[in-house]
Amino acid sequence: MSDIQFSPLAQHLTFNLADEEYGVDILAVREIRGWSPVTRIPQAPDYVLGVINLRGSIVPVLDMRVRFGLASAERGNASVTIIVAINERNFGIVVDNVSDVMTITADQIQPVPDMGAVIDTRYLRGLVRHDDRMVLLLDIEKLMKPDDMASLNAALPAGVDAIDAVA
Repeated sequence: MSDIQFSPLAQHLTFNLADEEYGVDILAVREIRGWSPVTRIPQAPDYVLGVINLRGSIVPVLDMRVRFGLASAERGNASVTIIVAINERNFGIVVDNVSDVMTITADQIQPVPDMGAVIDTRYLRGLVRHDDRMVLLLDIEKLMKPDDMASLNAALPAGVDAIDAVA
């Protein structure tokens, strides 16, 4: 059984990637922004689209489709960047669209099934059935690997603050 603790009542922002619905703890969400181009960073991990300047702070932006091995898609009017805080560091995650905010109780959350080595489930905290749909709850702290953080820091231009490791 997982050692992840859920509060008795929690809200999650839900969003879509391809035909799947995901949720992140609303307490980690800092803002939701419409899609805008990013500045590419040479030699960054493939799922790092680049960085944006968010009120004077350099914020890495992750392509969640690439991170989860999904087919890429053209970004449209519904595409958004969700700014989340991971260990007091902001990251942007690009998703197809935002669905809604759902309130769930800890007893509604099902453990992630063991998929063996076939499917990487380390990013998932659990699953919840909500209004006749299955929502995959993300553990956003595991989206960025420490090795990838080091690569991204090495690629940042001089004078830009390093990005703290999160996993």
